[in-house]
Amino acid sequence: MQKLADICLHRPVFAAMLILSLVVVGTVGYFHLGVDRFPSVDLPSVNIRTSLPGASPAEVEAQVSQRIEEAVNTIEGIKELRSISSAGSSFVIVTFELDRDIESAANDVRDRVSSVLRDLPIEADPPIISKLDNDQSPILTLALSGDRSARELTELADKVVKVQIERSGGVGEVQIVGGVERAINVWVDADRLAAYGIPITAVRDAIVRQNAEAPGGNVTSGYREKTLRTFGKIDDPAKFNDLVVATINGSPIHVRDIGRAEDGTKEPRTLARLNGIPTVTLDILRQSDANTVAVIEGVKTKMAEVIASLPPGVKLEVIRDQSHYIYEALHEIKIHLVLGSFLACLVVLLFMKDWRAMVIAGVAIPTSVIATFGMMWALGFTLNSVTMLALVLMVGIVIDDAIVVLENIFRFVEEKKMNSFEAAKAATAEIGLAVLATTLSLVVIFVPVSFMSSISGRFLFQFGITAAVAVLVSLLVSFTLTPIMCARLLSRPKKNAESHDATKSRSGFYGRIDHAYERLLRFSMNHRLVVIVISIALILSSIPLYKVIKQEYIPGNADEGEFELMIRTPEGLSIAALDELSYILEDTN
Repeated sequence: MQKLADICLHRPVFAAMLILSLVVVGTVGYFHLGVDRFPSVDLPSVNIRTSLPGASPAEVEAQVSQRIEEAVNTIEGIKELRSISSAGSSFVIVTFELDRDIESAANDVRDRVSSVLRDLPIEADPPIISKLDNDQSPILTLALSGDRSARELTELADKVVKVQIERSGGVGEVQIVGGVERAINVWVDADRLAAYGIPITAVRDAIVRQNAEAPGGNVTSGYREKTLRTFGKIDDPAKFNDLVVATINGSPIHVRDIGRAEDGTKEPRTLARLNGIPTVTLDILRQSDANTVAVIEGVKTKMAEVIASLPPGVKLEVIRDQSHYIYEALHEIKIHLVLGSFLACLVVLLFMKDWRAMVIAGVAIPTSVIATFGMMWALGFTLNSVTMLALVLMVGIVIDDAIVVLENIFRFVEEKKMNSFEAAKAATAEIGLAVLATTLSLVVIFVPVSFMSSISGRFLFQFGITAAVAVLVSLLVSFTLTPIMCARLLSRPKKNAESHDATKSRSGFYGRIDHAYERLLRFSMNHRLVVIVISIALILSSIPLYKVIKQEYIPGNADEGEFELMIRTPEGLSIAALDELSYILEDTN
């Protein structure tokens, strides 16, 4: 590093271009960085979701969950296997060891589940297998409301809004909540059915058989071939009444003889209200590798087109937006970054009493931070709470190397009366090894954080790398830019100021600090055993204090300006009862 410092002192343009190249790359990288709340992390878990409409939790557990568990239980590297069975739904969670490749594990799960499909009930929907994403909660929630029926709003949400929103970049899924889907309902009179002696399964089979389209094969005529298809789909709901269910004594029994068919809706399984008014909401989930803020901004842009295509009286609005919190959090972090930089420079000015020294030391902060953005861009990092936290913490550290080199050069100029160029060369050579050792010790601390073998280690990967790179850039600045700035900005004190002896310079506020530190140091050297005992006691006190401190996976006291209220009810409670309960809670609040 001393050789680099000597070259930069004699070749200042080279040093300036070296640092400016890093700053330019960092500036370009900053404008290409995505903005997110947390780093994107692949968690070692795979979810298997299966639906069995109409089944009770006990049936779902016995016919779906247990069979899937038995199939995937023998996969290598499973740490935990658990399932959640509810009415009509099975949710199996497979958690693997951290060293297991999640892509390979997900493929193994798909293979094992496909082998058990024939053992699942015929009525069960195909299982949906997906990797667990650390941010699978909706990033944006839209509400569709207006002076229309629930069925019409659902049709608009499904056929207009959802279709256009899904075209926006980065959108992984759009879930409709509170909708009422259209359905052709066939109501059967149990007494009439019993009188004819027809089982209910015969009605179901007749409807399925007569309301279907099937391939009819090929017809070849000379050199031409045509494909035939049998069209059996009923396009008019009223025609379902004419379907033949069975034949008794040569007389056909139609649907109208045992009941009726109507153009209605499915039984609602979800409800949504906005300010007490029933509405339809759309939860938007991002793709696993997409940037949260970029997806939200894209959806908001698309919303303008969607709103223009809606009929009069129907309103589409945003009711939940994660980007607000992300922007506010990053704004606060940026303020602390600027404020920390300003205070660090102010401390240099107060103690060295030279504005030129403040400028020389202060250059290291923006240079190191901006250059780090280039590394973040190259490695695919984002501006999130973890990387920004690393940069804020580094503000007080990246200036250390520059201050150490600057102070030593300043001392050579002030005390040894050397000219600034010679002082920069000699002082940098004297302190170079110590600065290098200090910086590398910090790198040794931060880099291992990125490779911790835990979930926390995966979240902190970007933290450790960002901090280490910022420190290394500050080391480069301290051996290149700091010496050449000192050689050209610092000057020897004037002769009339050389009489400023040590006794006078150590008076006042700084003199009191110097004397207090001297007394404390003298006491420590004269009472070494006492100091050692106190130090050991402080170290040991961290053990009980660590147990007292509350522990959380992520900070839980962040105020996002909203809260969720979750209600757990006894099994078997109908959705109508839940609706009434929610009305009571809304009135209470």
